Amino acid sequence: MIEITKMNGQKILINSNLIEIVEETPDTVMTLTTGRKIIIKESRQEVKNLVKLCRKEFFSQ
Repeated sequence: MIEITKMNGQKILINSNLIEIVEETPDTVMTLTTGRKIIIKESRQEVKNLVKLCRKEFFSQ
């Protein structure tokens, strides 16, 4: 799970395996495999780094 911040400041946890697309248009829009779209404060690169860290932690256990 990764923690992201919605545009209203609310922090939520997302299962990183459900992320399908992250695009900057200029806001960062995350599309999940369920079809749900979430506009977030983090940049595309920040999301990428969070997912990499999450998977690194998962596989090191």
